[in-house]
Amino acid sequence: MGRAFGFLGTVIVMAVGMYIYSIQLKDVSAPGNAATVTGTANIAGIKNDLISIANAERGYFATEQKYASLDELISGRYITIERQRPPYTYDAETTSTGFRVSATRDTAGSPAQIWIDESMQVQSSN
Repeated sequence: MGRAFGFLGTVIVMAVGMYIYSIQLKDVSAPGNAATVTGTANIAGIKNDLISIANAERGYFATEQKYASLDELISGRYITIERQRPPYTYDAETTSTGFRVSATRDTAGSPAQIWIDESMQVQSSN
């Protein structure tokens, strides 16, 4: 009798676990949600690109004592990254004291923009 209750308890715990997992899976795979497998991989790639561009900005500043536009980084071979990773397009804004490299989404969805600046902290907005 004890084994039957143990087995029944295990089945109930597994059923509750599967139910919770299925609810979370539905939330993650909702249309327009960046948390889908493809969306998550794309966001990770964009963040890596932004970090690479920011590191190139720092390297450019070390040699030229100024920050560079995205075109200057590409033509100077500081980076080999394309200007876009659909659905995002990259841009770099510079001042004499800093930079901000951003990836802006061309279509509806979230996040609308991801950026990094001289603090080397990746941030995003909806």
